[in-house]
Amino acid sequence: MKLPRVYPIVDLACFAAALDPMRAVIRFTTDILTGGATVIQYRDKSGDASRMLSCARELRRATLDRAALIINDRLDICLAADADGVHLGQDDLTPQAARTTFDRVKSARNRWIGFSTHNLAQVQEADAMPVDYIAVGPVFATTSKANPDPVIGLDGVRRARAATMKPLVAIGGITRKNCLKILDAGADAVAVISDLLESPVKAVEEFMRILG
Repeated sequence: MKLPRVYPIVDLACFAAALDPMRAVIRFTTDILTGGATVIQYRDKSGDASRMLSCARELRRATLDRAALIINDRLDICLAADADGVHLGQDDLTPQAARTTFDRVKSARNRWIGFSTHNLAQVQEADAMPVDYIAVGPVFATTSKANPDPVIGLDGVRRARAATMKPLVAIGGITRKNCLKILDAGADAVAVISDLLESPVKAVEEFMRILG
């Protein structure tokens, strides 16, 4: 698989204050697609499975034939929404179990599995797993998680790059001002949340222009 340079994450928590959070998520996603995004990860840590599925299905309709849709954490939601893949964390279902499930489900396409890592040892372990890409971070301080892992910095990205040949997605505190340094350190793509929120169309376009 070949990841695009810009990997937007649509986090429902960023829209919790909206009058209609789900509608706000769909509108935001439409904007980043307009900006040129070709992969979207949907994240919802609320635990409301019914809402997550409803939103995932709306996102599937919005992204169909335009972008790959990745679901954070939930393999069941991924399958129910006919998404293109799942992104798993250290405490989620194992990538091996997810791959086995995907292999059993008849599909016209191969589904992606991404996996989050936060230090060199985890990257080394992930390198032997049946994953399509490895996320590593947080590279910089981030406000998108309540209890973030320790910052790894650009040196952490370099060490991760040396430990795997799999596609590497850097995440955590990434903005248009620092993203090029992260690619220079060896990442294949940057996952972005907060720096897309204010002007999503313009932000995606600028990320793509900067990263080439």
